[in-house]
Amino acid sequence: MFSPGHSGANAYARVGVETGVMGASPHRLIVMLYQGARQAIAQARMHVQQGNVSGRGEAIGKAIQIVESGLQQSLNLEVGGEIAQRLNALYSYMSRRLLEANIKASEAMLVEVDGLLATLEEAWIGIAPEIARMAAQPAAESMR
Repeated sequence: MFSPGHSGANAYARVGVETGVMGASPHRLIVMLYQGARQAIAQARMHVQQGNVSGRGEAIGKAIQIVESGLQQSLNLEVGGEIAQRLNALYSYMSRRLLEANIKASEAMLVEVDGLLATLEEAWIGIAPEIARMAAQPAAESMR
């Protein structure tokens, strides 16, 4: 079904992703989860437009897995306070909307969830300088 060159490209991409994950900070890992979920939603939208039911289901399933097993599971509800509680509720909402989007073949619902993820991703990227500053602070204090 696929040419040998195609499987080689997939293997190369997998190695690149695995290498990126192994060397990534916790902050960067969350960015990668947002990007992965959004990429899966983009694929699902393409499958909705093409009428490819199995492709749509697979892509939406991947997006749900990233939201639930990646983003939602990374929350520390005990320490994160109200922000973590609200994110938890938002991730649950996204999962339900993605499931509904699959059942109804709704591109509009996929666009809605992608927009929510894009907003969170932008905010998460926006706090990167503060995270870097906080990470550097203990190192600087230990040098004193």
